[in-house]
Amino acid sequence: MLEQRLKDYIGHHKQLMTDLGIVRDLGLPQCYIAAGYIRNYVWDLLHGLEGTDRHTDIDVVYFDPSDVSEERDLRLEDGLRSVTGNPKWSVKNQARMHEKNGDEPYSSTYDALSHWTETATAIGAQLNEAGEIVLCCPYGLEDLFALRVRRCPEFHKRSYYLQRVQKKQWKEQWTQLTIMED
Repeated sequence: MLEQRLKDYIGHHKQLMTDLGIVRDLGLPQCYIAAGYIRNYVWDLLHGLEGTDRHTDIDVVYFDPSDVSEERDLRLEDGLRSVTGNPKWSVKNQARMHEKNGDEPYSSTYDALSHWTETATAIGAQLNEAGEIVLCCPYGLEDLFALRVRRCPEFHKRSYYLQRVQKKQWKEQWTQLTIMED
């Protein structure tokens, strides 16, 4: 039920649908637009703030162990910026991100998302070849729709999580959020 609700929300967001199509056409394996673009859009809707643009970047995540170079991601970002004129693109191959995060190697984009900081951020969407929205959400969507910010079980740096939540000032932007400190 929540998956269909999120798919409906995404389907009504013209720019996000356009961006999903552009990302699909890159042909990257296990590729999703994730994180704040989706999370903030849903929180805006749930707070009655339609039409805001609160995402600071457009996170594109994929999983390809055959080429984990950061240069590839930078080229992809440059290409997306050129095509769209939008400077907010951020592309990260999750097959290398375990090194930055101090984790064991990830086995997939799904596995990588399960190690992200918050459950409401660990959500991705893609358009398949048939034009259908496919979601990647290792912790489901309950926290997202309940306006609950919770640390992912696989993210063990509690102090980092708390600093991040404070720095992002989410509670000031979305007053109905509940921040879980554990």
